[in-house]
Parts: sequence; C-alpha cells; structure tokens
Amino acid sequence: MVRFLHTSDWQLGMTRHYLAPRPGAEDDAQARFTADRIEAVRRIGRIAREEHCSFVVVAGDVFETQNVSRRVVALACEAMASIGLPVFLLPGNHDSLEPGCIWDQDLFTDRCPSNVTVLRGTEPVDVADGVQVAGAPLTSRHPSSDPIAPAIADIQPDGTTRILVGHGQLPGLSGQDSEEAEIDATAIQDALNSGAISYAALGDRHIRWPEDPHAAIRYCGAHETTRFTDPARGSVDVVEISGGRVTATPHEVGRWLHVRVSREMATDEDIDAMAAELSGFDDPTRTIVRYDLHGHLSVAQNARLEALLSDRQEVFASLEPSADRHDLVVTPDDGDLDGMDLPGWAASAAAELSEAAASSPTAIDALGLLQRLAMASPPGRAETPAVGEAHSGEAHR
Repeated sequence: MVRFLHTSDWQLGMTRHYLAPRPGAEDDAQARFTADRIEAVRRIGRIAREEHCSFVVVAGDVFETQNVSRRVVALACEAMASIGLPVFLLPGNHDSLEPGCIWDQDLFTDRCPSNVTVLRGTEPVDVADGVQVAGAPLTSRHPSSDPIAPAIADIQPDGTTRILVGHGQLPGLSGQDSEEAEIDATAIQDALNSGAISYAALGDRHIRWPEDPHAAIRYCGAHETTRFTDPARGSVDVVEISGGRVTATPHEVGRWLHVRVSREMATDEDIDAMAAELSGFDDPTRTIVRYDLHGHLSVAQNARLEALLSDRQEVFASLEPSADRHDLVVTPDDGDLDGMDLPGWAASAAAELSEAAASSPTAIDALGLLQRLAMASPPGRAETPAVGEAHSGEAHR
C-alpha cells in the first residue's frame, strides 16, 4: 500500500488584472492573492502529514512563468521545505524544461530544499520500497506531440507501484482552452491495464476530474481557483493505492472563489435579492465576482442598484460587471422623481433631465447620479442607501 498527495497548477507568481489596486483603497487584493497561493502550499504539507502520505507530486506549472520574482521563488522554496516530505515537481507548460528555464536559474537552484526533486527526465525515480515516480516533463511551452508518450514508452510491468506524473489535456473534456497536443488516453490506459503504471497524476486542467474516486487517470485540479469556470475553492487529492485499487479523496486547501452572479432585474425585490446574495459570501475579501444582470430597471431603481454595488465593492476582492453578458437596460418612468426631496433649482433640473431621459442616455446617467445624491443620508444616519431588509443569505457554494 502507498499513500501520497497529488496536486498541480500552483502557478506561483500569478497576477490577475482585475485585482489591480482601486483608487483610495487601503487593501491590496493582489498581494493577498499572491501570498495565499504560497500559503496554500503550506496547507498542502499539513494535509500530507496528517493523512500519513509518503510523498507529494506536483503535476506541472509550479510557477506561473520562467521569470517570476526572486521573492516568489524564495517564499515558494520555504513553503515546500515546510512540507517535510519528498516533493516531486514536474515542469509544465508555464515552467517548461528549456534553455534558461527557472529550474536552472540560481534563484531556484540556490534555494531548492533538500526534500524537493525536479523531474527532469523520464527515468523512473525510486521513492520507497517497490514504489517509483515516472515523470513526463514538458520541454517546451507548446508541445507538438503527446507529452506523456516518452515517459511510458519503455516501462515494463515488474510488480512496481509506479506513479506517472504528466501535464496536458486529455481529449474530449469540456471546458478545454488549450490548443496544445493532446495526451493519448488509450496509451495511458494500456499502461495501467498491463501493470506498467498504477496511477496517472495529471495536471493542466484546473478542475478536478473525474468524480469517480477509484479512477486511476486523474486531474486533481488547481490548489487555488484561477478562473470563473472553477466551481469551488481549490483542492488536492490524497491518493491511496492498495491491492491495485486506487482511492482518491479531495481535500480543500484554497481560500479564493471566482464566482459569476446572473440575475433578471425588474423590481425592487430583485434588487433586495441581489443584496442578499452579495451578503451571503463567507469571505468576500477573497471572492472575485463577475455579475451579469438582465432586464429593465427605472432610473430610481438603477440608482439603488448602483449604490448597492458601490458599497459592496469596498469589501469584495473584485466586483465588476461581465464585459460580454451584462445587458441591463435603464428606462425612465413617471416615478423617478418620487421621493427626491430637492431644493427648487435642483427639482427643476431633475424635471428637465426626466423629460430628456426618454431619448438621451446621458440624461439617464445624470438623472441617476442625482437620484443617488438625493438618496444619500443626512449626517448622523447610515451612509449606505437602504436596499430592503435582506442582509443575509446562505453562503454561495
């Protein structure tokens, strides 16, 4: 029996443009995003030790690029050293084994912990009595042929429990965005059937697949989410092979969520429901939201919605409309001036804007701004406009 931890696609040093500092913001979400990705490596180590794993395999894309900062490499090496178990790193397409690669740079070689091995070739490596790891390192960012084939071409069944570690896409999986050469799934299955390998630990796909815990060909998914197609927080798999049977158990290690919020908007109740949903995340400071809203709102209703979104932007890591999906239409109606306690000159301006709003988007925007100013509370009251009584909701999953 052997037990180990399968992880991949750390992409340490990754940045996200939508986490750029906001004017006047005291919090740097990008810095937290970077730090949490490295801290997740330490959590991986704790899980591996608690689950009595013998070693850890990282199936490619340890680093985001070949030229990440010296600080990211230093912190990554410290985190990998803290794992306290043998760690096998596979060069992937982001950090492929090519001239000038990060694996040959002093900033890595001078700090590489003694428990870390970079899988530079396809020769199987002994990790325990009767257990080997066989790596299939990528030697270029854009492989032109099956990257796994060289690692299994010459392996013969000999009773050894052998873990194949590879990086690339299997054919036919939904959500692929890679144009690289695909992995030959049939060749891997043949190697499994013959006993040449016992498990294929794959990386490159950021979503865990398949759900079957006994599948011997597996993507563990990314340890921290990186895109809006990721369904949940990042995880790793603890894999046990006993009597030829594989059992993979996921363990959540990530803290960040990428979430899409989609809603039809037409009434004040819809705005209240939006407020409730945005209040339902357990850690908005580590939640990145893209919202797409559809339907029609009046100018007054849209002013309430914009006030809500402006308020919630202060607590979310990122809260922005989807560029390609958000198509909410704002139309003026007779009630837009109701409740606006304005002095005479402003009331006259509001009336003129209301008349012009029927044909002028600029007038709609101006009237909406006036609505928000009118909604602002006087001194001594809460600064945020009311959005109904809905201030809580179940955490988004």
